[in-house]
Amino acid sequence: MSEELVGEDQMGADLVDAEPDAGCELVIVSLYPRDMNIYGDRGNVLALARRARAHGFAPRVVEVNPGDPWPERVDIVLGGGGQDSGQGRVAADLQGRGTEIRALAEDGTPMLVICGLYQLFGHRFITYTGEELTGIGVLDVETRGGDTRMIGNVVAQSADFGEVIGYENHSGDTVLGPGSAPLARIVQGAGNNPRDGVEGARTGNVIGSYLHGSLLPKNPAISDFLIGEAARRRYGSFEPGAVADATAERARSAAKRRPR
Repeated sequence: MSEELVGEDQMGADLVDAEPDAGCELVIVSLYPRDMNIYGDRGNVLALARRARAHGFAPRVVEVNPGDPWPERVDIVLGGGGQDSGQGRVAADLQGRGTEIRALAEDGTPMLVICGLYQLFGHRFITYTGEELTGIGVLDVETRGGDTRMIGNVVAQSADFGEVIGYENHSGDTVLGPGSAPLARIVQGAGNNPRDGVEGARTGNVIGSYLHGSLLPKNPAISDFLIGEAARRRYGSFEPGAVADATAERARSAAKRRPR
C-alpha cells in the first residue's frame, strides 16, 4: 500500500486554491490502481485531490492493490475500470474486503467506481465467456458481458448533478435492481445497456458509472458531491472554496461536439 500527498500542480484545471487546513485531511482510497486504471481513470484521483485542495482540505491518497492492508481511515473511495483479466485478478481480493466496504457505504462514505469496479460493486458479473465473478453487492446491479460494444462520447442528464459528460467503451450489459437508482438519463450514448436509456447507478453516497474520460475533470459537480459528503461525515460541515470551472466547461463543450 502506498501513500502520496497530491500536490497542487498535478492537475491543469484552473482552480483557485485555498490554503489547506492541516487539521482537515481527507483520505482518498484509490482502489486497485495497478489493475483497474484504463482510459485515464487515474485522472479521477488527481482531479479529486486537486479540487479538495481548492476547497481547503489536505488530500492524502492511499493506493490499495491486491494484498495491501486496508487503511484505518477512509473518507472517499475511488476505483476505475480494466480488462476482464484485471477484474478477475481483483475480484477475490475485493471479496475479502466486502464486509468492510459495505459497512463504509452504509455509514455514508462517498464512493465512485467506474466500469469494471462498477460491475464488481454489484451482485455479479458474468463475462462474455461465461465466467461468473461474484461482486460485493454495494450496488443493486447485475452485469453480463455481451456482444454489443458501446463506445463513444456520452451526454446524460442527472437530477442531482446536471448534465453528465463522459466516454464509454464497454460490452457489459448492466441491469439495475430496485435498490439502486440510475445516475443519469441518457441523452446521447448507450449507458448501462442498449435498452434502458440510463447511465450508471447510485445507492446512498455510492456512485457507479461506465464513463471514463476521465469523468471527474469534466464533471466538477460530482467531485463536489464526493468532497462535500466526506467533509460533512468527517467534520460535520462543508464550506465550499472559490473554484473557477472554465477549463472543465471547455472540456465538456469539446466532448459534446465530438461524434460518437
